[in-house]
Order: sequence, then structure tokens, then C-alpha cells
Amino acid sequence: MTNSKFVYAFADGFAEGSAEMTELLGGKGANLAEMCRIGLRVPPGFTVTSDVCTFYNTNEGAFPDGLRTEVDAAMKRLSDDMGLVLGDKENPLLVSVRSGARASMPGMMDTVLNLGLNDVTVAALAKKTCDARFAWDSYRRFQQMYGDVVMGISHDYFEDIIDDYKFENALSLDADLEADDWQDISASFAEMIEREAGHPFPQDPQEQLWGAIGAVCNSWNNQRATTYRRLHDIPDAWGTAVTIQSMVFGNLGNKSATGVAFTRNPSTGENALYGEYLMNAQGEDVVAGIRTPLYLTKAAREAAQMEELSLEEGLPDVHAELVDIFQRLESHFQDMQDVEFTVQNGRVFILQARRGKRTIEAAIKIAVDLVA
Repeated sequence: MTNSKFVYAFADGFAEGSAEMTELLGGKGANLAEMCRIGLRVPPGFTVTSDVCTFYNTNEGAFPDGLRTEVDAAMKRLSDDMGLVLGDKENPLLVSVRSGARASMPGMMDTVLNLGLNDVTVAALAKKTCDARFAWDSYRRFQQMYGDVVMGISHDYFEDIIDDYKFENALSLDADLEADDWQDISASFAEMIEREAGHPFPQDPQEQLWGAIGAVCNSWNNQRATTYRRLHDIPDAWGTAVTIQSMVFGNLGNKSATGVAFTRNPSTGENALYGEYLMNAQGEDVVAGIRTPLYLTKAAREAAQMEELSLEEGLPDVHAELVDIFQRLESHFQDMQDVEFTVQNGRVFILQARRGKRTIEAAIKIAVDLVA
């Protein structure tokens, strides 16, 4: 091990890490820490260093001594920050578990969202948000992701259950399903998981958490990631950091959304928001292709002759806040950024920012603009 500290926390206005620590925290963890330092709204959490992943993958799935104590302390701080507790029957804390190597490897490794939900906390979430559909939708998403990423159950099994349910009930879209529908589907998921895995879906949030951390470490060596590293000359020895963050929800109604964007047009370098978003959705919906993403700006919508409103038209205050955030990001990092964001009830949270890829034409214009 090259470092004796395994966990680096971050929260509003505070971070133990910084942008310079990509070797330990990965690009994601380092930039989340940096954004907290400059006062951007980032869901609080902590990053487990890449040293842990390397240790895990070279010691038959064992974690280094002392890691659990550090993770427990970081979870306690996160609970105090949020006023929520992992597994609590009234105020449950839900977290995401994401990978993050020092070199960008988009989509190559695994993510688990909504961790902390179980047969008890789903009811608490429904009561707390006054939205049973949201709660059961979130739980079935967690069952799908955890079942696939951690338990090794094919994603197709979950999709088949959803498709069969919609066919049997004459429903066309996921958006047509109500709370009772998602609850029925969740029960079918649980039956299938126990049948395929040979044991029930884990109800203990601590078991869920450590299963997800291990699975994300394992994903460093999946076929996608291994091939990507070979093609892009990324050393196998680097490993990935693992970031655990409190969940924010883009699927909490019509003032919630999720999206990806560049702070400038990556093809031309034009200084204008460029990207897409979905209303009432979580991050995986944008890349899954099950719904058609919408444009961020009115100009882009009109150019594409799309009828559905852009973010600028549908949530103008959110659009204006994103413009301000993107200006602050470019000013701080002195480069165009590739950003993931979630809007929860009208509040913007930044989930990731990294140097954006761009064409040669765009690179020249951006470089000139940023030094002007």
C-alpha cells in the first residue's frame, strides 16, 4: 500500500481531497472534492482510494486492515451531514457507489444507485416523500442494478419481467406504471433473484454497501474496462477509486431531472450549453436509450425541430443556474468541462465534472476564448 489513509470525505465547503489527488481519488473523486472546495452544490460523500482496489484485486477479494473503521467513520459523518441513517426505518440514507479511475473511462466500470433500500426502508421513503410511485420505482432500480452488478444476474431477466408485466396489463411505457405496478414488479424481481442467485436479495444495508464496493473494485478487471485500457494505454496497475455519495433524485417529479452536458459545444467550441436531459429520470435513463433525451437550450430544440420543451424553456431557473455553474467551472479549471448533473425539486447538484473531449477546431477556439 502506498498510502495509510483509505477514505477521503467531502461535503458542502469541505473536502479532505483536491483536484491534484487523481492518483489516489481518481478523476471523479478528486474533482468532487475540488468542487466542494469552491462552493458548488455536490451531494456529500467520501472516496475510497485506488490503493484499496489494487489491494482487493491482488488479495482474493480481501479489504485492507483498517478500511472498515474508516468507512464507518465516513458514513457516520455523512449521516450527520444529511440527518439520515443507512437502514433507518423512518429516515433512511440512500447512497450511490461509483467507480472513478485517474484516467477517464466512461461507461466501462460499474455503478450502483439507491443503495440502502430494502423491504422496510422503501415504505419509509414513500412516507417521507409522500410519493409511493417514486419509492417503488427507486427500489426496483436498485434491485436491477445490484442484482446485475453485484450478484451477476443478467440485466435481461429484469427487463423481461418489466416487458411481460406491461404486455399483460396493456401498458406501453415505464411512465405508465403506477406505485402498485412497480411494487408488483419488485416482488417478481425478488422471486427471480432468489431463484437465480440461490439466496434472497440482501436486506442488510451494510451487506449491500460492502457488496457494492467490492463489485466496483472488481469491475476494474471486467472485459469492457480491460479492453478500453489496452486501446488507450492505461496501465492495469492504476486501479479505480470508489466514491460513495448521498443520493439525489432526478425521478422525484416534474421539477426533477437528470442530464449530461458540455460547458461549450465540443464540435465547434461555441460558448453555449451543449447536452441533453430527461425530466423525472435517473442517470442511467439518459444513456439506456429507453427514452428520448431532450435538449438543454431553446436554440438546439428548434434546430432539431423537436416539440418537447428544452430545459431552458421548461425549467428556466435551473437552466440559468447551470449557466452560472458552468462559468464557474471553466473559470476554476481553465478548460471546457464535461458535466453530469441532477435536479431534485428544482435544486441543481453536480455529480461529476471532467475535462471534455473536443474536436481540433473546437480546441483552438476554446483555447483562444479562455486566454482572451
